[in-house]
Amino acid sequence: MNFFKRAWLNVWAKKGRSVLLILVSSAILMFVLAGLLIRSAAVKAMETAKNDAGATMTLSANRQAAFKKMQSSSSSSSSKSSRPKLTLTPVKLSDATKIAKLSNIKSYNVISSTTANAKSYDTVSTSTGMGGNSGGPGGMKATGSSSGDTQIDGVTSTALTTAFANSQSKLTKGRGITAADKGTNHVVIEKDLASQNNLTVGDTMTVKETTGSKSTVKVKVVGIYKASSTSAASAGPMSTDPANTIYASYTLANTIKGSKYAGTADSVTFNVKNPAQVSATKKAGNQLISSKYALSTDDASYQSIKSSMNNVEGFANKIVWLVAIAGTIILALIVILMIRERRFEIGVLLSLGEARWKIVAQFFTEMLMVIVIALAIAGVGGKFVGNQLGSQLVSQSTTTQTTSSGSTGQPGGSGQPGGSGGSGMRGGAGGPGSTTTNRAKTQNPNLEISVSAVDLAELGGFGLAITFLSIMIASGGILRLEPKKVLIS
Repeated sequence: MNFFKRAWLNVWAKKGRSVLLILVSSAILMFVLAGLLIRSAAVKAMETAKNDAGATMTLSANRQAAFKKMQSSSSSSSSKSSRPKLTLTPVKLSDATKIAKLSNIKSYNVISSTTANAKSYDTVSTSTGMGGNSGGPGGMKATGSSSGDTQIDGVTSTALTTAFANSQSKLTKGRGITAADKGTNHVVIEKDLASQNNLTVGDTMTVKETTGSKSTVKVKVVGIYKASSTSAASAGPMSTDPANTIYASYTLANTIKGSKYAGTADSVTFNVKNPAQVSATKKAGNQLISSKYALSTDDASYQSIKSSMNNVEGFANKIVWLVAIAGTIILALIVILMIRERRFEIGVLLSLGEARWKIVAQFFTEMLMVIVIALAIAGVGGKFVGNQLGSQLVSQSTTTQTTSSGSTGQPGGSGQPGGSGGSGMRGGAGGPGSTTTNRAKTQNPNLEISVSAVDLAELGGFGLAITFLSIMIASGGILRLEPKKVLIS
């Protein structure tokens, strides 16, 4: 009788023992599979995070270099009135275009902000208890004032701004600003400003420049958006109401600033395709620009998810190996006890001339039959266990990050690049949600637990390895047995 047949007859005859081995093996393999599934899901979540979380690079004036230049100039000047001011160089779009051609750049958003005074409409006034802004036709008409009552955020596309990308601001009518609006006077206005002046999509409004010839510019409303309720709270006490923020193409903002700002921007934000390579992309970008500019990166959302998923993946690996080691020990102990009960059977087989390796192979075959059934049970229950463990691990490992985006922080200190006031933004008042791409919110990644053929194959490999090791550990006793002593005892 060959050892395959003996193994089958023994498994069938000892049903209680076989069921016990199946239950123990199923529990071990179920937790091994759960660890494999969590690890696999964590890797997938990391790949998804590269697209969802994203990373950005911002090209702006090198404030540190400009400050050093100002210090060197001020040290040679003895008169306080003639001391130089901090002057930041506007970003040339030709330099930004070079960086945009890098392979890891997905898209970019040109940002140029300024202010203007209302001419044909009333601005929304807000009382803060420290004096309010009064709006009316013509807006704020203080003589010599370079700070207008209307904030104009010039962008390439509103969809690329933080406020709209994170749904802090939402379009209610019409459309947003796109790259096709370059060179036009199209604007997107806030819902409260539109309601106060009975404006809708297709209407026109007039703004007045705050510097230079202070000429008027007629703009056309192509969209209306609703700012978030937190926008007013994020604005400073001396800033205009967030409802007075108008989105336009950066070319219109540059026109209102003045002719010397044509072809420039306050900053340019680049969206990186692969956040894992943001450092290499920054290094390549720095080689394309002069020291007057600086490239800063923001991949905090990606890094947060990466750190969280690395923790989950590491814990999943520990689950796999700890359960595998413990399972090997448990099965080895069970097999050892099983062999001790079958010493007489082993002695008879040895006395009949059966090779020792065939007896070991019989025990391995018996355990292999058990493992096949245990694999099927673990494949069904492993997903459930993986989902439960995965959700607990993610909730413990992931933290939600929120950063304030109430301040625009545009280059130039007092507003526009150059830091000399003029038609720039007032004191960094910023619009709703601001146009700079700051970190907004890192959401908890979802682990998509699914059992694939690869996972089952890997689980089968672990099952065979555990079975083989446990049989080898227990086989030491078989190899030392002598038939004569076994039968006499």
